[in-house]
Amino acid sequence: MPATVRYDEQYCPIARALDVLGDRWTLLILRELVIAEQRFTDLRAHLPGIAATMLTQRLRTLRDQGLITVKDLPPPAARSVYSATERGRTVVPVLRALTRWGMPLLKEPDDDVIVRPWTAANAAVGAFFDEQAAGDTDERYLLVIDGEEFRLSSVVGGGDARDTFDLTLVSTARVWIDIRQGRTTLCNAIKSGRIERVGSSDALANFARVFQLD
Repeated sequence: MPATVRYDEQYCPIARALDVLGDRWTLLILRELVIAEQRFTDLRAHLPGIAATMLTQRLRTLRDQGLITVKDLPPPAARSVYSATERGRTVVPVLRALTRWGMPLLKEPDDDVIVRPWTAANAAVGAFFDEQAAGDTDERYLLVIDGEEFRLSSVVGGGDARDTFDLTLVSTARVWIDIRQGRTTLCNAIKSGRIERVGSSDALANFARVFQLD
């Protein structure tokens, strides 16, 4: 295996960040662990193509760097689970920026491609949150995507954890990719029945503005 490239001769914060985050799979592992704590087998399932030895190596490095922790679950689970530390979660803005930059590079998914609900909610919608567009709007939105629930808010940081929602949208994951990439619009997806809406037209307009889905 070739030696890992380092940028020690460059006095640059980008170079230092790449020393930590630039190795293959590192950001994708962190992507998974900012979602929720996961077992080794969960990570392998969510990262198709990664070898077990590579995952082990990357997890060890991330732990040494203080970006993730590992804990052993008591019986009957008796499994180790990995989670992102507070420092590890500071990578979220980096992931969101890469999401916005990379979305136009995605091709339309073939019929046999599985689009994860998490990708739809966070990559196609949540990553495009516009704080200025949100202004003083204080609303909560529920996306139900292929049966999984995702809570979004017009408030920076998510606001309070209320259990009532101004808008609920029920759909498959694929429709959000189609909307984000311009193959349909949010309004047309609702009109055609690809998205079921519960909530007012005003809340829908706010949601579209806040997440740049106009």
